[in-house]
Amino acid sequence: MIKVARRVKNFGAVYQRALGFHHDSVRDEPAPYPGVKTEFTKEMRFILPEEVPTIPIYRVLNSQGKVINPSHDPGFEKEDLVEMYKVMVKTSIMDRILYQSQRQGRISFYMTNFGEEATQIGSARALKFKDVVFPQYREAGVFLWRGYTPLECMHQCFGTSKDFGKGKQMPVHYTGAKVNIQAVSSPLGTQIPQAAGYAYALKQRDRDSCAVCYFGEGAASEGDCHSAMNMAATLDCPIMFFCRNNGYAISTATKDQYRGDGIASRGIGYGIPAIRFDGNDLFAVYNATKAARKLCVEEQRPVVLEAMTYRVGHHSTSDDSTAYRSVDEVKHWDTVDTPINRIRSYLSERAWWDETQEKEFRSSARGEILRGFREAENTKLPNPLLIFDEVWDEIPTQLQAQKEELIKHCSKYAENYPLGNHDEMK
Repeated sequence: MIKVARRVKNFGAVYQRALGFHHDSVRDEPAPYPGVKTEFTKEMRFILPEEVPTIPIYRVLNSQGKVINPSHDPGFEKEDLVEMYKVMVKTSIMDRILYQSQRQGRISFYMTNFGEEATQIGSARALKFKDVVFPQYREAGVFLWRGYTPLECMHQCFGTSKDFGKGKQMPVHYTGAKVNIQAVSSPLGTQIPQAAGYAYALKQRDRDSCAVCYFGEGAASEGDCHSAMNMAATLDCPIMFFCRNNGYAISTATKDQYRGDGIASRGIGYGIPAIRFDGNDLFAVYNATKAARKLCVEEQRPVVLEAMTYRVGHHSTSDDSTAYRSVDEVKHWDTVDTPINRIRSYLSERAWWDETQEKEFRSSARGEILRGFREAENTKLPNPLLIFDEVWDEIPTQLQAQKEELIKHCSKYAENYPLGNHDEMK
């Protein structure tokens, strides 16, 4: 599989042949300039983007869940593949419950993962636990695969006193050292240079792991992404830039985001190995991520992965996607070519999963999630004074004064605030 990623080394030659450049008459005269590694040519010709071959999409399963090339079937054991399928389904069920709860006003905000379950579970399965993950905000499946529980997700979305982030983040901004995943952060793209810096630190002390940074194609338009890729390329940082190209950056379609060949081609431009694959194909995601990790760790260099997928849900509960895409378009990806249906067809064909198991598991998973939902909804919120903690190593005098003022204010006007919903202020 490593050959899949390694082929990018020959892209320069491929481009030159495709564009008809000839170097025979000057092959003994390499260009001496330090900025590039190439040769002179007697031809004056612009490279037009439409003439450059596009990067193909690697896939293993077709839309019906049939293996295209048996040699690329990863050969999972039944128990392993069924577990991956279960986490995909559980992610979807949790999404539906929390999305509906936001519409009922029970939580303030939510972002679903509908249509991107294979991208998350396939990549998470290919990683080692010691690989540090820097998420964006649509990686709930990665959290669940690594051991985060639905109950812990519920506590975070409700911002309870049992939330690892102590209620300081908005919903879906999960965090947890227990799963070796950095905290989700709202500002778009900030995790990308952070991950590159972390990878550089890993290179100095641990050459058997890497950083993994998830982001969408919209975040790839941020300057942070370009800075991070250039840094990682020049310093040979062991980082996997994992782009979920799901077609839309909130309301902006990809046709309005860029004119080039997606995101993988940008890796080539920075001198980074890159691969594009079908993000709705669990096997292709797993194979590509596993091969990319091997290249990244063994050669101590960055890799760009572009998972082609589709965001079935609205961008968030603050978005109405019917304003910028058709219902029929969404219906196709939600019914005809879903990653969950694709892998279920594979399981059913081998008699590893049937309708009875499907109904039983969905009922059980829904029950588990609803129990967690009820528990979190009835758990007290954090002590309001925690807002002053974990910002400074030692609280500055002006902040300490504000804290004392808040204590006095809440004591004087306690009847005007729902302090009974919170842990005791102390």
